[in-house]
Amino acid sequence: MILKIAASLNLLFIASGFVNVSAQATVKPVQKIEYTIPSSYKLEIPEKDHLTGYLGERYKINLEQRLLKVDEEGLLEGFYSRPGKQRWIGEHIGKYLETAANTWLNTKDPRLKEQMDRMFTRLLENQKEDGYLGTYLPENYWTAWDVWVHKYNIYGLLAYYGATNDSKALNAAIKIGDLLCKNFGTGAGQKNILKSGSHVGMAATSVIDPMLDLYMWTGDKKYYDFANYVISAYDFEGGPAIVSTLLKQQRVDKVANSKSYEMLSNILGLIKMYRLSGNTDLLKVINYTFDDISTNRLFVTGTSSDHERFMDNQYLRADTAAHMGEGCVTTTWMQFNTQMFSITGDLKYYNEIEKTIYNHLLGAENPRNGCVSYYTPLIGEKPYRCSITCCMSSVPRGIALIPYLNYGILQNAPTILMYEAASIKDQLTIAGKKLPVEFNIKSAFPEKGTATIDVKLAKASKFNLQLRKPEWAKNFTVKVNGKTAGTTSGELVKIDRLWNNNDKITVAFEMPTVVLDGGKSYPNYFAFKRGPQVLAVDYSLNSSIDINKANLKYPATANYTLTDISNQLPKDWVKTLLFSANLPSAQNPDNKLVLVPYADASQTGGFTSVWIPSVGK
Repeated sequence: MILKIAASLNLLFIASGFVNVSAQATVKPVQKIEYTIPSSYKLEIPEKDHLTGYLGERYKINLEQRLLKVDEEGLLEGFYSRPGKQRWIGEHIGKYLETAANTWLNTKDPRLKEQMDRMFTRLLENQKEDGYLGTYLPENYWTAWDVWVHKYNIYGLLAYYGATNDSKALNAAIKIGDLLCKNFGTGAGQKNILKSGSHVGMAATSVIDPMLDLYMWTGDKKYYDFANYVISAYDFEGGPAIVSTLLKQQRVDKVANSKSYEMLSNILGLIKMYRLSGNTDLLKVINYTFDDISTNRLFVTGTSSDHERFMDNQYLRADTAAHMGEGCVTTTWMQFNTQMFSITGDLKYYNEIEKTIYNHLLGAENPRNGCVSYYTPLIGEKPYRCSITCCMSSVPRGIALIPYLNYGILQNAPTILMYEAASIKDQLTIAGKKLPVEFNIKSAFPEKGTATIDVKLAKASKFNLQLRKPEWAKNFTVKVNGKTAGTTSGELVKIDRLWNNNDKITVAFEMPTVVLDGGKSYPNYFAFKRGPQVLAVDYSLNSSIDINKANLKYPATANYTLTDISNQLPKDWVKTLLFSANLPSAQNPDNKLVLVPYADASQTGGFTSVWIPSVGK
């Protein structure tokens, strides 16, 4: 039997999965709760979504080089040998299970299924009878990062349950939720949650997010009440005052100690609470957060944070010393925008998702070996490591979400959002009946701005197909069977017609290279962006020129012409694009600079710079 089931993904996505008939039927009765605020975009994996292009290759690397090679003992030893070596060591297994479950839902890879089943079983062997599933000794329960660890265990357990329907996972998550409700609150003998976590309590209070997932899975109102307790605790003495500060100041750098990851994790929970309650004050908080970060605190590569904190307006230091672009912040910012795109269908959120994916998210995982950088600078060597840290576990979580975002149902219509090569199978609901459909996308994107989409249908059917027109694309054209088709509404081209089997859609667009200014932090510097990809200078490919001594002239025009020299890439590079730019200086009008996408730069350890110094701006 096939069911529609919800997988956590830290976003409570809905996905198709197979019931595990061997699961123990001991779970409490489930009365699923739906959002009061409906979804405009369904975060749902179709029957098949196999990415085969650039993103498909990076998704495969995340599976083959990161997930399947994860240090299983390292992720679990804190539970077997309490206390753990680190105070937060327990968070990694939950992040792994969430990433693995989401990836398996899309790939059905048997190796991954065997691995995640094994790790799930071993994790549950360490859950105490009362539900405790942390890495602390009893005398230190609920201190420092203990609630934080349980938060990620709930994420992982719910994601695993959503993928496999194994009721042991939901039971384990429920036991954790019940234990948290018992220990924290304002009743006699209960603890103040602010005292059980770092960063003005924001680490512990971020458990609001998976507790609302648990409420929606079970319908048990005590988890919803717990989330409201957390929101009230923000304003307890010494609390982070997240809601009240954002309502008043509309700036995230004024909240608590401005710790980015923990704050955004809380705001993900506030998004879900808004979707459940319709509280308009929470919507204001969410909108202020987006407006402030996207306008004042976002790097051109789609991340934020300096020493893991939000800094002053336009203070965007990009070198290694700034400890910028924490991987956990990158993924959480992507999750924030994914939630908002799901709610509103507003493509301004999708534009941020795309920016993050093609630049800082992929840039944080080495395509050669799957190792991850904790902080990923725009100027400096990317410090890729394969050891276990929070970001090494977070970045793969973000990459695992990509198949939820290249295609989906937006405002009740199938919508192609990215022009990556892919094979997609779905079932549309047309006049109350299911219609199997396939979209086979052939494309060389992001190398070229062309794609063909073959439509496969069992019978001719009338429906509206939508194609996203990227904000960076120029001269965007769509043809069906050689004839111009569709009407443009904002960033969407809508084609409402009678579709026949083997109809062919051709999409073409230009990807101009634009010049980005270094702004307040890097005056007299510039960078290049082609399509969604920010480009970078990798010094290992530029031995003939030192950009810091070349006295390059600031480009005279906003658009720039590059020469594709991808056939000159070194053999030891994982395939990417390579461009040559003619950047004259007073001494040498024929300077040539070699550029690669930032996401692929530094893969061989080379010093990388997005920002290029210039003279004569």
